[in-house]
Amino acid sequence: MRKTVLVTGGAGFIGSNFVHLLVGKPEEWRVVNLDKLTYAGNLKNLAGIEEGENYRFVRGDICDAELVEKLFTEEKIDTVVHFAAESHVDRSITGPAAFIGTNITGTFTLLEAARKAWPVENPGAGERCFLHVSTDEVYGSLGETGFFNESTGYDPRSPYSASKASSDHLASAYFHTYGLPVRITNCSNNYGPWQFPEKLIPLIFNNAMHGKPLPVYGDGKNVRDWLYVVDHCEAIEQVLLRGANGESYNIGGNNEKQNLEIVHVVCDLLDRKIAPLKSGEPRRSLITFVTDRPGHDRRYAIDAGKIDRELGWQPKVSFEEGIEKTLDWYLAHQQWMDEIVSGDYQNYYEKMYTR
Repeated sequence: MRKTVLVTGGAGFIGSNFVHLLVGKPEEWRVVNLDKLTYAGNLKNLAGIEEGENYRFVRGDICDAELVEKLFTEEKIDTVVHFAAESHVDRSITGPAAFIGTNITGTFTLLEAARKAWPVENPGAGERCFLHVSTDEVYGSLGETGFFNESTGYDPRSPYSASKASSDHLASAYFHTYGLPVRITNCSNNYGPWQFPEKLIPLIFNNAMHGKPLPVYGDGKNVRDWLYVVDHCEAIEQVLLRGANGESYNIGGNNEKQNLEIVHVVCDLLDRKIAPLKSGEPRRSLITFVTDRPGHDRRYAIDAGKIDRELGWQPKVSFEEGIEKTLDWYLAHQQWMDEIVSGDYQNYYEKMYTR
């Protein structure tokens, strides 16, 4: 039976990749994409997807209760995949208010709409799912050994991770208190096509392409687990199809890398693919160490054993394969990158939605 899924933040990085995945399976999914089109939302991430029977785009705010409730009713939503979030740690340090509003109040608004639309006494409730997409940053910082698992206590260290921890707890509370069919996923660092260039890999790519300094926080030895975005999207689909209500699933790529290693890989691949800098210097020469970010967690590492054991999911794409595919995509879509860096795409939306 085909599901009608409300994807929030479906014009963002991970959300747009997920929308591409579902739209490619029209016999299984009908997609309603709700996105505010803030700086990180870009309709060009959805190139090739046309509105029609299987897909609808709605520009709107997840904090707008009237709009959200209307969508649940009009579209007969039976599945929610909630990506929409302010997600950049640096921005949360300089402007935390937006993170509290979107990540906490927005999640609350969606949960309330689902609770009203899906009464627990309705026998069809078992066919519904509210999947809240979260991050491994809620767990805090690891030492040199160990892994985050679903039983790890929450210890957020930034306004961003604190807001996501709060929204996780809200989602879980709505399962325990109201019986809402909630599932939660916590993923490691994603990379791949359509990632906004404030994040490490596209930022380094863009600066390296233009011979600009490559900023690296502290000593560059902070460790993250890297997950190719398509693998992540396929994991989320498996949680929708086969996961259990009230459960959390950690999604990781089994690819622990220091930030400095990532920068080296990007530089070396670009030197190989398009030649070194005009000066003849390798792109590694552009690396510039900058003052570390406040509260910068030292290491994240995911134990994704539960989703493997219970749902049979494992990442398919190695980091070596994924980073090459990612850089090839950026090289083929430099106009997309240039428009984002210049801000031209936002001017286009304002004209389109105010005319």
